[in-house]
Amino acid sequence: MLGKCNSKTLVQFNRLSNVTATRSSLTRLGFSSNKIKCPFSSSFTTRNFAMMAWRSHGNDNRSLVDELKNNGLIKSRDVYEAMLKVDRGDFVDHNPYLDQPVPIGYGATISAPHMHAHACELLREKAKAGAKVLDVGSGSGILVAYLAEMVGPTGRVIGIEHIKELADQSRKNLEKSHKDKLESGQIEIVHGDGRQGYEIGGPYDAIHIGAAASEEVVPKLTSQLSKNGILLGPFEPSDDTKEADPYLGMFGHQEFRSYQRKEDGKISMNKYYDVRYVPLTSEEKQRGAAT
Repeated sequence: MLGKCNSKTLVQFNRLSNVTATRSSLTRLGFSSNKIKCPFSSSFTTRNFAMMAWRSHGNDNRSLVDELKNNGLIKSRDVYEAMLKVDRGDFVDHNPYLDQPVPIGYGATISAPHMHAHACELLREKAKAGAKVLDVGSGSGILVAYLAEMVGPTGRVIGIEHIKELADQSRKNLEKSHKDKLESGQIEIVHGDGRQGYEIGGPYDAIHIGAAASEEVVPKLTSQLSKNGILLGPFEPSDDTKEADPYLGMFGHQEFRSYQRKEDGKISMNKYYDVRYVPLTSEEKQRGAAT
């Protein structure tokens, strides 16, 4: 379960920088106090998260993961064991065990380890043994590897990345320690436009988005969810929200949300907090922005 926040400030960290959002700014987004939720249990406040995130540095993968656990950023055994089995050093050469994002080229980064822990904890209820998961904007491939460990040999994780060079590099990264999972089909990396999802591989128990998406992608992606499946990630605020609060349009705040496909096919949405992520855009725009 997600516990209600009981501190005044929500602190979130994304691929490139950190953003602080006060309760008043969340209220402007339409959040009521009973809808503001933390990504961890009610005993773990956002003040703890603010104090411990970005401080979970290690000298190797085990010490990094142990620090994330000791600081309360990893809450469950499933996530702890999955992150132990995936060496961050396979996916980035520069300072792999520091709790910070690292550029991987083409305007993309590998997220900070605490953000990967955060995503895995939020997806844990759906990314169980035998589950099928899609990672949109899979980048280095590291989250695909974490999720593959969580779903086990009877599950499947597909990463879709629209920059071919990154897709190719992620396969090379995965081959270092997860070649068997690539060969068996437990892991698959696809070159394509993740905004369209990957219908041929669905339906999915969970879809994760690693960059800020437009609301326009929601119908397409949620249509590829299984019953009770979830879509999780950062989203750009709607035009109506931007018009109601010019501050959002000026500074580009986004909302971290989940969409769940109910048994009857209806879609429910939860807003958690505002964040700042790089946009989920076209290949052409991303390449242009990186030059």
